[in-house]
Amino acid sequence: MNGALKWKFVAGFVLVFVAGAIAGAALGGFYARHLFFDVHRPGRMADRMKERLRTELRLTPEQVAKVSPIVDKTAAQLRQIRRDTGQRVHELMTEAHKEIAVNLTDEQRQKLQQIEERHRRGRHRHGGRQFAPESPAVTP
Repeated sequence: MNGALKWKFVAGFVLVFVAGAIAGAALGGFYARHLFFDVHRPGRMADRMKERLRTELRLTPEQVAKVSPIVDKTAAQLRQIRRDTGQRVHELMTEAHKEIAVNLTDEQRQKLQQIEERHRRGRHRHGGRQFAPESPAVTP
């Protein structure tokens, strides 16, 4: 095998490897997006539960029709629990920040407000809901 042919073979091998890596990254990214974002949408919970029950239990169409209202009711209750829990967490953190603010300097209180604002913006950017009206400025 001469030198030119050898380099062409190596270049072809590297090209195929790079193309495979790009394709793998693209498919991996698509799968990760589906796994972490699409699957975990609260609105799709009932559909996922019904599909899992239908396939794993091999439910008949009649059984699916009877089970669907139960699954829908359960999913609605779970969404409400999630909202209630989120609101409780928000209230608890707001109260903790008020108690913490008493022990801080003016500069530290301002930084705490910035942290709260950053958190609030982050929740809006990721589709989170605001559980309570805008919290007033933290004062001692």
